[in-house]
Amino acid sequence: MSTVRAAVLHEVGRPFAIEDIELAPCGPGMVRVRIAASGVCHSDLSIQNGAMPFMFPTVLGHEGAGVVVEVGEGVTRVVPGDHVVLTWMPACRRCFWCLADQPALCENGLAEAFAAPYATLSGEELVRGLGTATFAEETLVPEGSVVPVDKEVPLDLAALVGCALATGIGAVWRTARVAPGSSVAVVGCGGVGLAVVQGARLAGASQVIALDTVAAKLDLASSLGATRTVDASACDPVAAVREMTGSRGTDYAFEVVGRAGPIRQAFAMTRRGGTTVLVGAGSPSEEVSFTAMELFVDAKAILGCVYGSADPERDFPVLVDLVRRGRIDAASMVTRRISIGELNEAFRAMEAGEVARSVIVFDGSGT
Repeated sequence: MSTVRAAVLHEVGRPFAIEDIELAPCGPGMVRVRIAASGVCHSDLSIQNGAMPFMFPTVLGHEGAGVVVEVGEGVTRVVPGDHVVLTWMPACRRCFWCLADQPALCENGLAEAFAAPYATLSGEELVRGLGTATFAEETLVPEGSVVPVDKEVPLDLAALVGCALATGIGAVWRTARVAPGSSVAVVGCGGVGLAVVQGARLAGASQVIALDTVAAKLDLASSLGATRTVDASACDPVAAVREMTGSRGTDYAFEVVGRAGPIRQAFAMTRRGGTTVLVGAGSPSEEVSFTAMELFVDAKAILGCVYGSADPERDFPVLVDLVRRGRIDAASMVTRRISIGELNEAFRAMEAGEVARSVIVFDGSGT
């Protein structure tokens, strides 16, 4: 057993409690990772506030990177000392979806990650939050949950690959397959939305319109590749986008909020025959309505997007390399670097729209 400090969430609506937990032994097929950095993502907030159903008590955090400390029997993917990015969707490589080249829809990987031994708190079993539990000094995960990456990239930047960059850039490259010269709208410029902006820039989109209600996020979107911005709190965002695109709308519109209103707006600002991509993680209680006539007449495609349709084993090393070479600007996406003790404040700031990304940096992590 290893004793480590972790942020434990005991129930919906409660603040995180920083407590000592006991990791289970590193058994066959398991990997113990010393976490260097963990991003604070809106999906974690959705669990804390009850928008996304989950199990308790739990250690959340699913956007992390660190150094392998120990491997169990049979592990061949990594060795102690390797730098890794964690994935919350470990592909089993044997189910229907994995064999159909859709590992982000794997029917076994996440369930196996939840079922594998993890940790206890005063004898009570803890749930490994979203399969990775990176809000802790160390975590214990199945081998499929770690992807080895280049040691030259700072781990506080590599961590963003585990969710924001994989989801946002993957949505552009893998889900929508945005063509060079296309026009793109991005509704919501948090961490994932900013990654969509960068993905569109890298894909060669000729027009990238970023929409948000926070001026600082729009300024950041401009610096990362948006060609135009729209303050959605100061105007009709659909009318603004249509005015910028000759009244047609954009070829692609990415909704990165997960709410019914922005989804309808993204659909409305997509041109006839264009594609609306739903990237935001919505609540099961959130419903969106479309008329049969508009779906027929406008011939628009609506694409759901899980984890940017990414394959972590294939895509994480590529994204980390693009960060290393400066083609992806991960550093500008990090608004605040914090300690684990500042996690509750980070959640408040995220909910208030004050940050693009807060990243927990652990002392002695090797970053």
